[in-house]
Amino acid sequence: MIADTLDDLHLVQNLRGVIRRFWGLEVGFADRRGQVASHARGVAVPPPNAWCKGSLAQAEGFQRCNRSVEEATQVLEAELRAEAPRPRGPAGIVGEARIVQPCHLGFPVLMAPVADATRFYGALFVGGFRLTGQGDELRRSVERGGRLLRLDVGDAAQAWAAVPTLSTREVDQLGYLLEVSAGEVLMAVRGQSETARFGDLIGSSERMQQLYLMLGRVSKSDATVLVIGENGTGKEVIARAIHEKGPRRDKPFIATNCGALAENLLESELFGHVKGAFTGAIKDKPGLFLAADTGTLFLDEVGDTTPAMQVKLLRVLQEGSFTPVGATRPVDVDVRVIAATNRPLAQMVEDGTFREDLFYRLNVIGLEVPPLRDRKSDLPALCEHFLAALRARSADGRPKRLTTEVMEAFYEYDWPGNVRQLENEIERLVVLSGDVPEIGPTFLSPAIRRSMTEGPSDAPPERGTLEEAKRSQEKKVIAAGLIRTNWNKSRLAKELDMSRTTLIKKIKEFDLDPSGSSTRPGPRRGR
Repeated sequence: MIADTLDDLHLVQNLRGVIRRFWGLEVGFADRRGQVASHARGVAVPPPNAWCKGSLAQAEGFQRCNRSVEEATQVLEAELRAEAPRPRGPAGIVGEARIVQPCHLGFPVLMAPVADATRFYGALFVGGFRLTGQGDELRRSVERGGRLLRLDVGDAAQAWAAVPTLSTREVDQLGYLLEVSAGEVLMAVRGQSETARFGDLIGSSERMQQLYLMLGRVSKSDATVLVIGENGTGKEVIARAIHEKGPRRDKPFIATNCGALAENLLESELFGHVKGAFTGAIKDKPGLFLAADTGTLFLDEVGDTTPAMQVKLLRVLQEGSFTPVGATRPVDVDVRVIAATNRPLAQMVEDGTFREDLFYRLNVIGLEVPPLRDRKSDLPALCEHFLAALRARSADGRPKRLTTEVMEAFYEYDWPGNVRQLENEIERLVVLSGDVPEIGPTFLSPAIRRSMTEGPSDAPPERGTLEEAKRSQEKKVIAAGLIRTNWNKSRLAKELDMSRTTLIKKIKEFDLDPSGSSTRPGPRRGR
């Protein structure tokens, strides 16, 4: 059951805790018929206000609460069917969080659909709050509903003051957390929870989904793999994931950086040496190939090796044997080699700086790791992962969250250092922000702060027709608005005085959704 799924998903539980801590609100799940999952199990956790507690405590009020959710769910599904094309979010989820319609007491109900392009599974929802500015009219509606149900709320003024009050910005933030949770639930109910990560790799963007598919196949074999990607993209994480998912998972995994050592030191490091092989060799030393026997050896930055070392690597790949430095007899080993580089080896082969035969031996299966700038839809999941990891290591374990402004800056920045740079940036923010639970842009690195003021790089053309200039400026305004509103298309459509359907068509027309499956991507920047 999906109710059990919610309890099992770590990210969903974390986000539920954040919502409970900062707004005092509870997250529920309604299936496609609008039936509240926890109610079916006899569990009803009310929002922290006297009217909701009283309503859920009596039979008629309980029925009306359920009917309100059923009606809101039906409205949400109808709205999704009417939207074309459907917006895509985390893990292929369609539709964004929105306030659908008030409950039987008059409180707004915020819902995030759990749906993909083919099926509506239900929705996560939050109710029992009021919006900033909702005063007498809402209060009269709530009190009227309370009288009809004969609810005893004690001091009405005190009860009204205790109702959680959310600003428009807080509703956007709450909706965003519901969307992230809905993406996790969607993957779980579709039986695809593994697509959110592979080993320690995190992300559900289309590029990462394709990579996971390849990794799943590669890990079952013993084939040599060449991982190509920029620094900081997680090449060693990929190598470990292949090893841990494969038949050698219980055997050694050894990693070394070929570019960190001089040729003579690297040879001894990889192949070992015998006593007396050179000055300082006072005893036999086994190399990493021998240490990795029956397991996996990860050779990072293999493109930095010298021609002489390339010959030695080619021999061990071809023959499964090597000769330690100073030895006279070869040593046989059974090692799976996974190599990685940030250099264009194919071009280096053409230039004559890398052996062609070694390249083909290494590149039996080639994997290209996308840079972070090409999978920005994975930013929320990565940020949550790093924040959770830092929280687990901290003394107080207090949760922290990033403000919308910080996430906007993250989407706009191009991350030359990739995931490693993001991890370091989040650690910097957590340390510098001290005890503040919500991390704002004050402590961002200078380069990332500059991205907040530079904005999208699409400038109007200096030449061309008036219509071309108008389209260019229109694209720039929409792109900037998407970042400013954290990809809230309903809110942006109101700001731009256009229908939401028209805005979605413009987004597609201007190609402002780079991954095709992003939660809240920044617009594509010229490079």
